Amino acid sequence: MFFALAQGKVGDPGLEFVHVLEDIQSLNQRALRGEYEVTAVSFHAYAYLADRYALLPHGASMGDGYGPMVVTRAACRPEELRGKRIAVPGTLTTAALALRLWDPGLQHVVIPFDQIMDAVVAGTADAGLIIHEGQVTYDSLGFHKVVDLGEWWLRETGLPLPLGGNVIRKDLGPDLMRRVSHVLRESIRYGLAHREEALDYALQFARDMERRLADRFVGMYVNDLTLDYGERGRAAVRRLLDMGHERGLIPHRVEVEFAE
Repeated sequence: MFFALAQGKVGDPGLEFVHVLEDIQSLNQRALRGEYEVTAVSFHAYAYLADRYALLPHGASMGDGYGPMVVTRAACRPEELRGKRIAVPGTLTTAALALRLWDPGLQHVVIPFDQIMDAVVAGTADAGLIIHEGQVTYDSLGFHKVVDLGEWWLRETGLPLPLGGNVIRKDLGPDLMRRVSHVLRESIRYGLAHREEALDYALQFARDMERRLADRFVGMYVNDLTLDYGERGRAAVRRLLDMGHERGLIPHRVEVEFAE
């Protein structure tokens, strides 16, 4: 998404962007403290940020018929997860919210996203909720899929599962918010239009992932819905947060606000 901005392909001479690379749970926690003017967050976390941040109309990662999945080392039926310890990448991640929507009775333990599969192998957890490129490599690594929450969500709602998006602090004011939004949208547009070049840049963060799989994983979560939510994407966000509130997982109803 931000290859073009990081490499000076797009920009605004009056604005300076400093890139911070952190896992999504850390970014969620920083957003709760209002530390960054613009940040990626989980849509679950946005439920607790809507008073301070607005959603940018671009930059979302959505799973359209696929998404975070629960995996185990031995084949397991969904009903057998009851009583098991499931490693999740953070309680404010959308993956954790979707897991509880799917089955609110499951037990979980929080483990950094990139250590979840190792925790399952080590026996620290019985199953893992994976949000990273393990979604395309789990079977080759000897894991079994129990449930794909994106598949379940699509059957349940007919909508993509909104996982993470970009937010901007409202105290910047409408004019500056629009300028920032324009630059970020142009960066996403450039990356989609120059896919190979952008993928070369992204591979340095891919943790030794081969190019073919990296390209597949990027395509799953950076696509037309990333450039613009569209009505279907916006409806998905509202449905997710409304359902979380209706089922007692989010304590208040969330008024979703998009910046221009």
